[in-house]
This record gives sequence, structure tokens and C-alpha cells, in this order.
Amino acid sequence: MSTLPREPHEDSRMQSFWMPGNYERTVRRTDQSFHACKDIMACFNERANVEKQYAQQLSEWGSKWKAIVDARPLYGSLMRAWQCFFSSAERLSILHSSISQSLVTEEGDRVKSWQKDTFPKKIFCGFRETYENETGFARAQKPWAKRLGKLEKARGAYHKACHKEQIAIDRETQAKENTVLSPEKLKKIQDAREKASEEKDKVREKYEKVLEDVTSYAPRYMEEMEAIFDQSQEEERKRISFLKQAFLSIHRHLDITNNESVKTVYSELHHTLTSISEADDLRWWKNNHGPGMPTDWPTIEEWIPPVKKPKNKKRDKKGQKDKPVMIGGVKVRALYNYVGEESDELSFKAGEVFLKVEEEDDQGWCKGMLDGGKDGFYPANYVEVVVQ
Repeated sequence: MSTLPREPHEDSRMQSFWMPGNYERTVRRTDQSFHACKDIMACFNERANVEKQYAQQLSEWGSKWKAIVDARPLYGSLMRAWQCFFSSAERLSILHSSISQSLVTEEGDRVKSWQKDTFPKKIFCGFRETYENETGFARAQKPWAKRLGKLEKARGAYHKACHKEQIAIDRETQAKENTVLSPEKLKKIQDAREKASEEKDKVREKYEKVLEDVTSYAPRYMEEMEAIFDQSQEEERKRISFLKQAFLSIHRHLDITNNESVKTVYSELHHTLTSISEADDLRWWKNNHGPGMPTDWPTIEEWIPPVKKPKNKKRDKKGQKDKPVMIGGVKVRALYNYVGEESDELSFKAGEVFLKVEEEDDQGWCKGMLDGGKDGFYPANYVEVVVQ
């Protein structure tokens, strides 16, 4: 480099990167970045736990109130709207649970793996990057620091010589004003002042040579230091770039405003709420609990003869094998509806025509066959013979 940095204030100059040892802030940045990764993982592990607890609370809230609502006298579209809050909460609970899992398994593991690859260690020397930066800066700064030490000594010697000269000048001035002082003593004082001035000039000349050496070495020093610093900057740039992408990825998980599932949940909830209809709910109540309910108005009810059932619920089939089968059968018409209670009984409706294939037994049962070919027993007093 051909130019030196602009001259700063004294305090700033002492804190400058170019001063001996001040490169340590850049060296420590590697260790600080490593610990920052740990902080990031810990931070978002806590956030994952927040998401997990929120998901659990949403689920518990929905389950609790759904049970309460189911027991309340609400109905129709108003009931559906209220229940939609709980189904929406359950869906959101699943979403936030997945966010929690993603923060730990995806982002946490990604940062942890990257941290391990980015900060390789050197045996007994901490991180390799820290060691290399420390070694590089120290090597580049050593000759510069040595020259600065010489310059500081030369500056101190020059200022001391200036101070001595000033004392000699003050003594000479006082001696010239003293009228009783002998010429011999005045001459000695004047010679001392001249000697002090000559000494100061010599020291200044040495001071200027040392400063010239420091100034001429500065460009090389700056070039070497900046080369190491640029390497450190490149590593830090990579870290910042990765963490930027990691933060954006975390934001993608946390930003549910652009999540299509969330939009769908709230869209469906809004649609259900706007679908609450006073007219539909009142009509439903009227038809299910009011004058719109169907009813059987009083009419003449025909008498249906009772079915004779055997006491032991098993039809006495004794002698059935000896009963003659009616060839071709006799057509009969059902007078009433009958539903068979056992597997060997027929079921039919009033008016249905089928065949009687065996005569009535002593318990009042006949055997018949429906058009579909199914045969079985039926109460004899539930049919009449069809007159041909």
C-alpha cells in the first residue's frame, strides 16, 4: 500500500488495529462465532419448546371445550361454527407441532453439523483458524513492533534533550539579567546552553532516522497485515452467509402468514362463521323439536290377531315328516305385515301373495313359499286363501 491511514485522535490511535496486539479482537472473533452458534441452537431450541407447548395447549383447549359444547343446547349452523373453532385449533396444533420438530431436527441439526465442519480444531491450540490468524498477525507485526519500540525510545530521548535545552535557555536568560554575575560565570552558562542545543539536534537527527525507517516499513507491514485480515474476513463472510440462510430458513418455518395450510384453516373457519343462518337454524328446530315434526294423528287402527308362539320357543315339528305336502300349493294373500323372528320364519307385507305348501299345525302355523323360492313358517291367521 502506498498511503498511510489518516491520523486519528490519540485514544483512537491506541485502539487502532495497526497498533501492537490489537489484532487480538479479530483473532477472538473465531471463538466468538463458535459460541454464537451454540447460542443460536439454544435459542431456537427454546423457541421449538414454545411451539410444542403452544401446540399442546391448543389441543387441550379444543378437546376440553368441544366436550362442553357437545353437551350444550346449541344446534344447526351455530353449533357447526362453534365446533369449527375446535377443529381449527386441532389442525393448528398439528402445524405448530411440526414447526417445533422442524426447528430441532432440521435447523438445529443443520447449524450443529455446519459448526462442526467450520471450526476444525488443532491439537492443543484451540481452533485451527484462531491459531493461524494469531500466528500470521504476530509474525507480520513483530518487526513493526520492534521499530515502534525504537521509535518510542528515540522520541523519549529527543523530548528529554529538548527539556534540558529549555532549562539551559532559562538559566542563560536569568544570568543575562543578573548584573552582579561575573563574565566568566555567564560564559560557562552560555556554553552549557550551546552544548544542550547541539545535543538536542543530534538526538533529533537520530529520532528522524528511526521515524524514517518506521515510515518506509509501514507499507510492507500494512500489506502483510491486510492479507491475513482479508483471509479472516473471508472466513467470517462465509459464516455470516450461512447464518443468514439459516435465519431465513427458520423464518420460513415460523412465518405462518404465508402457510397455505393456515390460510385454509382460517378460510374454512371464516366460511363456516359466515354460513351461520338464523333461518336455517330456526327451521331445523321447528322440524326437529317444534310443530314441523311429523306425528301419527289418531286414526282407526285395525285389529291384528296375536301370533301363537310355542311356550318353549321351538316349534313342535313332531309329525311334520308325516304331513302330506300340498302339490303345487295353495295361493294365499297376507292380511297383515309380518316380520319373521326366527330363521325358519317368513317375512311379508300385507297384500303379498305366496303359496301355502303345508297345512296348519296344532300350534297355528303353516308352511309357505315366497315368489323368490324362500320357504318357511308363518302364522295361519295372518293370511286368507285367494279365491280362484
